[in-house]
Amino acid sequence: MSLVELLPSVQALSRPDKFRLVQLLVLDLAQEEGVPPFLEGASYPIWTPPPAFEAAQTLLNLLSQDSVYDFE
Repeated sequence: MSLVELLPSVQALSRPDKFRLVQLLVLDLAQEEGVPPFLEGASYPIWTPPPAFEAAQTLLNLLSQDSVYDFE
């Protein structure tokens, strides 16, 4: 079945069924790429950059030099 033939059926799906279809397609593509699925209840580390207060202040200083941006 081609995509053109499939589209009317997909468009006729309910909103929850469309989300489920997207989930299934993403999972299928990830498996084809060899990406392991997320496991329910597992924890995954998320990288967060350290606070950059000096960088924020530098950016604010630069923006305040331009008359369009007045933060003070």
